Order: sequence, then C-alpha cells, then structure tokens
Amino acid sequence: MDNIRYGRLDATDQEVIEAAKTVQAHSFICRFKDGYQTEVNERGTRLSTGQRQLISFARALLADPKILILDEATSSIDTETELALQIGLERLIEVHTFFIIAHRLPTIQNATRILVIEKGRIIEDGSHDELIYKKGYYWKLYNSQHASVELG
Repeated sequence: MDNIRYGRLDATDQEVIEAAKTVQAHSFICRFKDGYQTEVNERGTRLSTGQRQLISFARALLADPKILILDEATSSIDTETELALQIGLERLIEVHTFFIIAHRLPTIQNATRILVIEKGRIIEDGSHDELIYKKGYYWKLYNSQHASVELG
C-alpha cells in the first residue's frame, strides 16, 4: 500500500486501490499472500520488471503530474505484461500529457502525436494512422516489428 502511496502520501487506501486497478496492477497485487501489505524489498526485487512498471504507473496516477516522461517503458518486459501496461498507459494518457520514448511501436500507437526522430532530427510527425498512410520510415519500422511478432 505504502509503495504506491509514495506517489501521494496523503492518498487514502481506496485511492491507492483505484490507482492500481486503473493501471492493471490490482490483480497481481491481490495474488500476493499479504496483498497490498506485501513487503517488496529494496528496489522491488520481489516483483517482475513489468510489475514494477505497473506500480510506478499507479504512483504516477496518484501524483497526478502535469507532464510525465516515459523512456522505454516496455523495453524489457514480456508480451502479456506489455499488453497490461498498454491498457494502463491508455488510461493515464486520457488525463495527462505524456512524452513517450519508445522503440516498440505498440507502446505509442494510440498517441495523439508521434514524432519520429533519427540522428537527433524529426523526420516524420503525425498520428499512427497518418504515419502509416505516408509509408515512410515509421511505416517501414511498424511493418518490420509487426512481421517479427507474427513470425516469433
């Protein structure tokens, strides 16, 4: 409970639980023997990488920042956890401004605006659909990632 509450120390238990539910963390937390009272050790070593990410998102939701920057939020997690994170991100994005740095494109597909940067320069700009329609660098990257997922 306190691990998530770190995002806003005056949050009620119900607000903590609602934040966890919103970002898809509630179900795995409830599977722990002690639920929200589980001790997670220094640096969250009892949690998977994806679980730590979801806890971080719950904290961010409680903190209610004006702007949130995520750098490779899904780079080292499994596909199932990535899907949970995407749902959590979508719910956070509804009410917050995000800058998301990502190489795995499913993380940003629902973004309002995507900037494609190569060698420090913006080479494409638009929504996912607009960039796919342009058939430029983003389109090539999307197709290569989509093909590797289907083959994998």
